[in-house]
Amino acid sequence: MPQFRYTGKNSEGQPVTETVEAADRFAVYDVARKNGHTVVSVAEAGTGISFGGKAIFDKLNALISTVKQDEIVMFTRNLSAMLKAGLPMSRALSVGERQTKNAKMKAALHSLGERLNQGIPFNEALAEFPKIFSRLYVMMVRAGEEGGTLADALAILALQMERSSTLKKKIKGAMIYPSIVVIIMILIGVLMMIYVVPTLTATFKEMNATLPMSTQVIMVTSDFLSMHPFIALGSFAGIVFGFLSFMRTPFGRRGFDWLVTRLPVIGTLAKETNAARTARTLSSLLASGVDVVNSIMITKDVLQNSYYKEVLADAAVRVEKGSPLSDVFVENQQLYPILVGEMISVGEETGQISEMLLQVAVFYENEVEQKTKDLSTIIEPLLMVVIGGMVGFFALAMIAPIYSISDSIK
Repeated sequence: MPQFRYTGKNSEGQPVTETVEAADRFAVYDVARKNGHTVVSVAEAGTGISFGGKAIFDKLNALISTVKQDEIVMFTRNLSAMLKAGLPMSRALSVGERQTKNAKMKAALHSLGERLNQGIPFNEALAEFPKIFSRLYVMMVRAGEEGGTLADALAILALQMERSSTLKKKIKGAMIYPSIVVIIMILIGVLMMIYVVPTLTATFKEMNATLPMSTQVIMVTSDFLSMHPFIALGSFAGIVFGFLSFMRTPFGRRGFDWLVTRLPVIGTLAKETNAARTARTLSSLLASGVDVVNSIMITKDVLQNSYYKEVLADAAVRVEKGSPLSDVFVENQQLYPILVGEMISVGEETGQISEMLLQVAVFYENEVEQKTKDLSTIIEPLLMVVIGGMVGFFALAMIAPIYSISDSIK
């Protein structure tokens, strides 16, 4: 029968560590309960001895694996439910550790249990894992701990993260279809340039015919792709890498942030997406008891667009000086729809700013959802027009010289 080592507390609250024999990890809890102990963590005894052992593999797996947003949402919702049911935090974390299949998440929850056993507050323990638990997460947990409403704060946090994740998925989903069509169109174009066009242009070269500029451009491109495919591939990769590198620079990022809010259709979608994200994050933080200035600064960190970050940074400074929060949003209607400032103003007058922000978030989340559906409908005919235009250009460039040669022969 395998041996397990568990750590926990005895009936007097003192830390204990015991090694017991049990059929599996779940049986360890029964043994510990008979001994009058509360289990914090369980590990198979002796797993870390050999280099090729399971412990080494688990550590390597924890290093290379990533934790998805949906996993954090599920853990947060389950943790809230267990705390509401009366389970102690250490036991709830242990249950979460057993349930998750993600090695990195499992290691983090195990470490969190150990930190709690050492008397460290939960929010400070979470702050040690910034790649898993964001600043928003830590601050909402801290507010819940200080206000004695941790279970409620976690429930609000899970809902906020779930809605944010859903919004991202819908926007990405709307972009999948046009992206696939464009990629396939480029691949087909390259293959035609390499295998089809040389066959047609060979005749033009033999007859030494006078060709229009469009045909000459296609012929030069085809010759280059056929004779130097690796150089062409390397050049394309270099252009893509250069563009991505430029987009990571402050100037490139700034330019993209400016452009995305001014594009037709896309600009409106971006503004409403940022409005929904701002409103829901602020609402969640304020409902959890985080002060206004901290809530604004945390929301600033959640947003990606630099122009929206500047608006919220200005809002934090002005609110700290005593100005109403709504003033900043009303003055920046080129970024935030007018409804945002008006609803915040109503919330400030009625003392229900968190509720008003939640209504704003729900409204614009629904708007974004509908617009992403409409976007798919709009993109399809636009793609057909673009594809038709490219096919027409190619056909005219290759067929027109054939008719010219036929006329000259006659």
